[in-house]
Order: sequence, then C-alpha cells, then structure tokens
Amino acid sequence: MTHLRRRRLAGAVLILPITAAATVAATATAPAGAAAAPGAPDRPTAVASTTAGTATTAVGRPRGDREVQARLDALVAAGGTGVTALVDDGRRVRTATSGLARLTPRTPMRTTNATRVGSITKTFVATVALQLEAEGRLSIDDSVERWLPGVVPGGSGITVRQLLNHTSGIDDYTAVPGWMQQAISDPTRPWRPEELIAVATARPPLFPPGQGWSYSNTNYILAGRIIEAAGGESAERLIDRRIVRPLGLRSTYLAVGHEVPRRQAHGYLPASVATEYGVPLTDGDYTDTTHWTPTWAWTAGAMVSTTDDLSRFYRALFSGRLLPPAQLREMTTTVTVQPGARYGLGIAALDRPCGTVWGHSGGIPGYTSNVVVDRRGRRAAVVLLATDLDENSAAAYEDVVETTTCRIFGRSVTSVGGTGTPEATGRTGLPRDTERLGPRQFLDRLPTPSPSSGR
Repeated sequence: MTHLRRRRLAGAVLILPITAAATVAATATAPAGAAAAPGAPDRPTAVASTTAGTATTAVGRPRGDREVQARLDALVAAGGTGVTALVDDGRRVRTATSGLARLTPRTPMRTTNATRVGSITKTFVATVALQLEAEGRLSIDDSVERWLPGVVPGGSGITVRQLLNHTSGIDDYTAVPGWMQQAISDPTRPWRPEELIAVATARPPLFPPGQGWSYSNTNYILAGRIIEAAGGESAERLIDRRIVRPLGLRSTYLAVGHEVPRRQAHGYLPASVATEYGVPLTDGDYTDTTHWTPTWAWTAGAMVSTTDDLSRFYRALFSGRLLPPAQLREMTTTVTVQPGARYGLGIAALDRPCGTVWGHSGGIPGYTSNVVVDRRGRRAAVVLLATDLDENSAAAYEDVVETTTCRIFGRSVTSVGGTGTPEATGRTGLPRDTERLGPRQFLDRLPTPSPSSGR
C-alpha cells in the first residue's frame, strides 16, 4: 500500500487542510472515441466547456482560459471523471468544465453541477460558531464541558477555540485503525454524531490541550453539537439560515441523508481505490459513491455545493459580510503548521508561489475539492472534482489547483504537467518527504505550533 493510499484510508473526509495530495506521475486513459469494455460505460473524455462573466469592463488574458481548460482536460485524461473550476481575479469570473457528471448515462459536466465538498464544511461551521459568539450566545474560550457535559474526558480543559483550530489533542475518529474499513463496509448505514465522538474519545488524547496541532475531524463533530446547543437549532438549519439564504447560495446545504439532487454530479472511486475499500466496481473501472451516506462526516465534511456558491461564500466571509471585524480577526489568527502553512478557525493560510491565499480543501469518498481566496475577499478559485484521487490523477489535480490559484493573481503556470512551477518544496507548500504521508503520519511530524497572526 502506497503512502497516498494510507492517507485516504486514514482520513477520507480530509485531504489535509492544505491543497491536496501527493505529487505522482499522471498517465493518460483511452483517447476520445475509444471503445469501452463489453458491458461497461465509456471512459470519461474531455467534454470541455469554458465561459466567462465580466465583473467590470476589464478584459482578462485569453491565455488564462486555455491554460485552465488544458489542465482540466489533462486531469480527465488521467482518470478524473468530471471536474469544474471557477477563477475570479477580481475583474472577471471564468468557469470551465471537463468530463462527465455521470458515467451512466453519459452526462456532460456543467458549471452548475454540485458536488460533496468534504472538509470545506469546516469553514461554514466555524463561521456559525463565531456568529454566535458575536451575538453573545457562546464564547470560543468556553470549555467543551460547559456545552457538552460529560461527553469528552477532560473537556473542562478544552476550549471551543481549540476544537476549531485543531489544538484540542482529541484523536480523529477517521484515523482510528479499522474504523474507515468498518464504515465503508456498510456505506449506506447512518451514523449519529455521538457514535463518532465515542470512537475518538475511547482513545487517549494525542497531547495536552493547546500543546500541539493535529487535524481531527472529531473536533468539528463536537463543534457541530456545540453550535446546536448554543444556537437552539440543528446544524443544518443554522448553516442554512445564517449563511446559505442570506448569500443566495442556491445549491449549498449540509447533507443529512441519502437524497441526491438532480444537479449533483455523481462521485466515483477509481478501481485502485475501490479495491482498497473492498467495494465492487459499478461503472466500468469506477465505483459510484453518490448514494453512500454522508452522515459519518456530518459537520466535519458533509456539505454539498457548487463552484459559484463556494466562491460567493468565501468572498463574502473575507470581505466582512458574515462576521464582525473582531470575529474575523479570531478566525484568521493562526497556529503554524509548517513553514508556509498556517491554520486558523476552520481556515488555512498558505504561502503559494503566486501569492498568499486562504481557504480549505476537502475529500470524501468519490469527491475532491479545493477553494482559495485572497485576504480581502476580492479574488477566489474553486476546483471541484467528482472523483477520488489515485496515483494516476493526483499530480494532474495538483496542477489544476496550482494553476487556478495562480490565475487569481493574473499569473500562469508555464507548462502543462506541472514542470513549469519552480519550487524547492512540493505543490502543497510542504516538504516533499511529508507530502506522501497520511494525515496521522504527516501530522505527527509537524512541529509544535506557535501563535502567529494570520492577518
């Protein structure tokens, strides 16, 4: 089993709070028009679409459209089933797609197709928590014990802030040996938040609260229960009423069941990943995960959205429309994860070759996602892939993320295939010897964090 595969099995909701996966070689699939195996659907091919909307009279460079489209097509050639991207450089919004939203029947990917967005959910949850703080309904320095008495051993010494910035020391239930295999073995079984919390709290803490940093999905399951207790409504309703409706996000919601809207792109595992999970192939070389339960991700990673909705949300957040200045400062006060990578409250700050960005990534079986925004909320890039990453597609996906990130700054990655970005570190901004490690292995190597301003 490769390091990339250990990463996936150890924490499927998370593809790190940084961009995405390991840098590995991409290989092309059958060319357009090639025959599929008997009885199997055709492999996805680059069904491309590019559109541009003008925010002002400024004209963007045509090359940017071609560059992004070429990267998306390369990702589909490397095994991605369907992908959509949005680039907003503050002057002009450009969208592009490639591949299919559904393999059977063959349905082209459209910019309006929604996908599951995994750990991007965490930014929504942190935003609601900070809104409640601004209203005096909770404090992020409250203890977990105050809101969830008796739920977490030592909860009186753990704060809401430490949940939101992953310094609580609570273990990640998705990283507990054997748990992911158990969940995937019965993929439609619903999970209650208390079950997920119990998996993690049965294990000793990773470190004393505030004395380390370790990404844990359990933190955000607990945060979900806390915002419900403080807000007096379900997490689904709180997110909808406080963020989705005020911003007019037409295709964004916290999934709490198996319902699949007509415009949601189907998610797929490539054969190598399906083999790891021990699940049968359903569509040629892929397994359709669309109807797998999202309940085991809940407020750690069960949201569904589109590129346009996510761009609108993150730009509104960083331009001050959702949080008062004091709470936005709290969100963007970070701990250092690695040189060039910092984590705040449900948000990461990354120093990339083309500039510093804020955002989050996500992964849940069948889907991979990434969103970045500049600090003033004027520019954003979103990538939504309806496929799990494997050795064939990971590098191509990284190229898409890097290219779209550079495009919001009006810059280009010089060559398709990723060789045009001069970096001594990997594309995630982390040393290459850590990029291929799973969440637990990777996080255990991180230095003790030091407070730093993310402003």
